[in-house]
Amino acid sequence: MQHRAGTQSEDEKFASLQAELPARWSQLRDDWTGTFDVVVVPSLSLEGIDGASIAGINRYEERLLFALNLLRHPRARVFYMTSQPIHPATIDYTLSLIGGIPASHMRSRLHVLSAYDASRTPLSQKLLQRPRLLERIARSIQPEVAMMSCFSVSKAERSLALRLGIPLYGSDPSLRWLGSKSGSRGLFRRAHVPAPPGAEDLRDRKDVIDVLVRLTKEHPAKRFAIKHNYGFSGQGNAVIDFAERSDELAEMNDSGRRREIEARMATLRFGDASQNEDRFFGEFAAQQGIVEQFVEHEHGVSSRVAASNAPLPTPSGQLRLTPTGRVELVSTHDQLVEGADGQVYSGCQFPANDAYNRGIQDDTLRVGELLREHGAVGRMGVDFICRQRRDGGWDRYAIEINLRLGGTTHPLMLMKMMTDGEYDPDSGLYYTKRGEPQFYIATDSLYDDSFRGLLVDDLLDIAALRGLHYQPWHEAGVLFHLTGALSEHGKLGMTAIGKSRHEAAEWFERAKRTLLEECAS
Repeated sequence: MQHRAGTQSEDEKFASLQAELPARWSQLRDDWTGTFDVVVVPSLSLEGIDGASIAGINRYEERLLFALNLLRHPRARVFYMTSQPIHPATIDYTLSLIGGIPASHMRSRLHVLSAYDASRTPLSQKLLQRPRLLERIARSIQPEVAMMSCFSVSKAERSLALRLGIPLYGSDPSLRWLGSKSGSRGLFRRAHVPAPPGAEDLRDRKDVIDVLVRLTKEHPAKRFAIKHNYGFSGQGNAVIDFAERSDELAEMNDSGRRREIEARMATLRFGDASQNEDRFFGEFAAQQGIVEQFVEHEHGVSSRVAASNAPLPTPSGQLRLTPTGRVELVSTHDQLVEGADGQVYSGCQFPANDAYNRGIQDDTLRVGELLREHGAVGRMGVDFICRQRRDGGWDRYAIEINLRLGGTTHPLMLMKMMTDGEYDPDSGLYYTKRGEPQFYIATDSLYDDSFRGLLVDDLLDIAALRGLHYQPWHEAGVLFHLTGALSEHGKLGMTAIGKSRHEAAEWFERAKRTLLEECAS
């Protein structure tokens, strides 16, 4: 596009704003005594989100309520944007998790604003469609000491930052390709981090079949995954299953394998149950994508992990790339997955298993260094799949980079909000101020039809009567989130914390059992 002399392009204006981010970031973390404004926009600006079959998708905007922890700073103000209003009890509950500051002091510095729009359009686009609301925000903040925090960064978030005149804590959307499935595989090669056999930058169904013809000969396997570049939480994934014919397939000539693959395409299993082959490949052509071997248990492994064909462990490492150029490892998790092929994220356990935790940390940091070289900023994660070998060791395969916050971010930040502790990369553990380690199990998908009609006040009342709430004196208990989806969808998020893996699991099962009992009665 041509620009008149003396004017700046949107890219140049955004770069100028972002140049101010390191100083503002440092101010908020140093002994800054002046006011500071943070505009939180928890928009799920992800490809295909408007068609995703996720119950209560708008209420996932509540997962960033951990940002209220910024109100610990006595002069910070938080402007939290939502599609639909958040129940006041949810706000009160979140503020109650922040120790050492009177709730009234924090509430006076918190401003929650809603677009009053229940559509599946991402929140950032809704805000851009409401110029009067944006003007009201712009008049309320102090742009010279403000920044914006988001779940993910797209062109819509960049436009919002420009409209408000404040820098954005996150990566320039021009770096979005780094978090694509194809971009991830490229970075893994450069970082010398192993990934499953496969191919990237595929354009369409024909490319997928061509690659499968080659891979099924070179790497005989029962299953292969076909993935959209920008799919999330398994929503853009499909699995092609050759069952017990993988060895037979490898012995065929190219034309025989192609015929077999073509026939199997009609039996694809999708991460999104509402998908079909035509729609899947229509979206694939728009996004492009990858094919990779589905990593299975190694034949002959005797392990509890391999028992009953249980899914392989799918750990992840989380990073914070600061605006001042630091690469910080903030956590590792074992992800909880569901669905026929274990492709759909449902929760996580912290920390990742000791058997491969150190390796996950090392690989994640190598990827983080490359992301920093590209100019990436903010919280992000690297997903893996691990397989135990016959000798007892573990192989790790990197699967994808999430250049955004993920499902593992908010449980960690809620625990940090409650305890004000720190993650220790050397041990891979999180320690409270008292030096006690903490473990947790978290989910966004505690669901039961009997939960429908349960209000936030009802949930908090049950938790109080049955002793589920987090107990600071014991440093264990349950934290709730995603409460806005409870009454309408019967869906809830929670994080169960304990001083051991076993204690965290006990709290999780106790909370689940208690809610089911209460709602059944």
